[in-house]
Amino acid sequence: MSRPKGIRGALERSSTILIWAVPLVVIGIIVGTVGSPLILNIYTFFCVNLILVLGLQMFMGNSGILNWTYVGFVGIGAFAASIFSTSPQLKHMGVPNMYPALVAIQMPVLPALLLAGIVAAVIAAAIAWPLMRLSDAVGVITLFATLIVIHVVMNQWDNVTNGPRTFFGVQAFTTLWVALAGAVLAIVGAYLFRESGLGLRLRASRDDRYAAAAIGVNVVQVRYFGYVLSAFVAGVGGGVWAHFITSFSPKSFYIGEAFLLVTMLVIGGQGGISGAVSGTAIVTILREVLRQLETIIGSMNLVGRDVFGLTEVALAILMVVILVWRPIGIIGAHEVRWPFRRPLAPNEDADEE
Repeated sequence: MSRPKGIRGALERSSTILIWAVPLVVIGIIVGTVGSPLILNIYTFFCVNLILVLGLQMFMGNSGILNWTYVGFVGIGAFAASIFSTSPQLKHMGVPNMYPALVAIQMPVLPALLLAGIVAAVIAAAIAWPLMRLSDAVGVITLFATLIVIHVVMNQWDNVTNGPRTFFGVQAFTTLWVALAGAVLAIVGAYLFRESGLGLRLRASRDDRYAAAAIGVNVVQVRYFGYVLSAFVAGVGGGVWAHFITSFSPKSFYIGEAFLLVTMLVIGGQGGISGAVSGTAIVTILREVLRQLETIIGSMNLVGRDVFGLTEVALAILMVVILVWRPIGIIGAHEVRWPFRRPLAPNEDADEE
């Protein structure tokens, strides 16, 4: 299916941003005005998760490579932003062995978030080139092994992360409005990246890397830059997450969180931001319902003991069902645009290029 040309085509393609950003802001205003503290907290966390999922989509959705290391860069950003913004007194109290040079650093939160993204991107740039030369199962296994390395370093480097213990004292900076602004910026950034020349070449390498190379696409290079940019968003998003949670440990950035982010992306559809937003919303609502159900079952003693893991099991089953029934996700790989068109069938060109 060809794209509309000229001004009309540009407006139609950019309508995706408005279709998702405007309701997000409107709901945020309503929740911030009349919502209960519980609803306010859930919606704020949804916006934070949306930033992280959109950052994951920027590389995983456009390259087709399951990026296990992404949650590791979220952790790097969370620790970096917390170290840069927390007062020396609290850092010295919370991490007694921290390097004096790090203890002395303190800056406003917004520059700390930006610097956290840069730190994550620099680390990604240092390790990504050989990783991006790999594809298929070998690439996925290598990325998973790299996540293990990142986790072990965070878990053992007690001079920076306090080791396996809790890092606390982080400023509670992430309000609903901060998270909402970050989510809107993430929508705009992820969409512009998808529509950019780099995004187009990255998707070409996803669909057929040999054909892409034959027409002049440097597959390793476009994957490399996409991976680094995704790590930057992960670092910033991790900082936003840290200033919402305010206390955490390295175990917050391991397989469990990676599975949650991948589930949000896969259920909605990893090929576009429409799938990322819808998947994040669906999983957020489902998680909260299942958590309440776990609480009710436990309080009523229906099974004779407390119930744990119902949420994870239900999400895993849902992802299996989605992958069997509709592998491209509920929304699919196309973007929701105005005027609305019929959804693409699974065997159609998902990107409408």
